[in-house]
Amino acid sequence: MPAQQLSILCAALLFDLDGVLTDSTACAENVWLWWAKERGIDAELVLKTIHGRRSVESVAMMAPQLDAQVEADIVTDREVLERDGIHPMPGARELLLSLPQHRWTVVTSCPERLARVRLEAAGLPIPQLLVTSERVRFGKPKPDPYLAGAKMLGADPEYCVVVEDAPIGIQSAKAAGMRVIGLRTTYAEQQVLEAGADLIVDNCSDLRVTTSGKSLQVHLR
Repeated sequence: MPAQQLSILCAALLFDLDGVLTDSTACAENVWLWWAKERGIDAELVLKTIHGRRSVESVAMMAPQLDAQVEADIVTDREVLERDGIHPMPGARELLLSLPQHRWTVVTSCPERLARVRLEAAGLPIPQLLVTSERVRFGKPKPDPYLAGAKMLGADPEYCVVVEDAPIGIQSAKAAGMRVIGLRTTYAEQQVLEAGADLIVDNCSDLRVTTSGKSLQVHLR
């Protein structure tokens, strides 16, 4: 029997980066663990804190005695140099290449220079405009990043669909009033659902997009 499919109509698609489009988790964790060792910060705390958050907010949570922006810049400088081991997530390249320009973007908690490096290292298309840590006052789980993405694309948040893997990012998208397709790539399915994902699939290879006039139709397998 063929697999069941579900379709969602939307005006625009917004993607998280790491764990959704790029496989750069190990690379990021290695840099953060290096930083933690240099600063005498517990490694387990680091791994529980950094995913989905802006670096400056992660530093402020873990080491309020340090200058968060200075430390975040140190981490970013090293991350930009770490390109080995960055790969596209399953189905990401094919999905992005199928999308009309200016109907999708990337909404990430990392700085723009790092986002572009990771997309390039993974061999993925790079949208002209991205929502990165510098473009918003408050990062995920606040709604600001995804609201900025909708505004950038000229789309009503209600008609945007977000593809996310991290609970903190799912919460951000839901707070922005958007529908969320959660991925099982990084977190347990229960965590993704509890964060508020409307639907869940394994990865981007389970998604296919067709156009219908001004609308995008997202097909989920």
